[in-house]
Amino acid sequence: MAGPEPFWRTKTLGAMTRPEWESLCDGCGRCCLHKLRDAETEELVWTSVACRLLDGHSCQCKDYANRKARVPDCVKLTPAKVAGIDWLPPTCAYRLLAEGRDLPWWHPLVSGDPETVHSAGVSVRGRSVAERDAGALEENAVDWPGRWPAAARPIPRRRRA
Repeated sequence: MAGPEPFWRTKTLGAMTRPEWESLCDGCGRCCLHKLRDAETEELVWTSVACRLLDGHSCQCKDYANRKARVPDCVKLTPAKVAGIDWLPPTCAYRLLAEGRDLPWWHPLVSGDPETVHSAGVSVRGRSVAERDAGALEENAVDWPGRWPAAARPIPRRRRA
């Protein structure tokens, strides 16, 4: 006998409680990588340079509660902001749900294990550079944060009732 549907399948982003909303973050750290935007073309360029508050191994913020005070341009996601942001990685749960997709097998809410985001190759673990060690952002341009890893196939759109 199947249990009740998980909250992310029954609630909109705006209807979620704060704990539900926070639990959607898979801990990949991709959104904490610096990004550049071409002034002429508006093209987004990812870098491998991590925010100074990102722990490169755990892929968690070292001071999440005070991140806005310590990094003023840190973006606090809200349902309204998710709809208008073009730089969330394609694997991001907030983006996936906003696009009508389901959470993938490696998401900790599905797998029950926070390590699956790392074993699936989704996280920045072992692939990011600390701000203090990076040098010029342009020299650290990469494209992998904007793509699905081979081991973590994209989830097709699902129909809502």
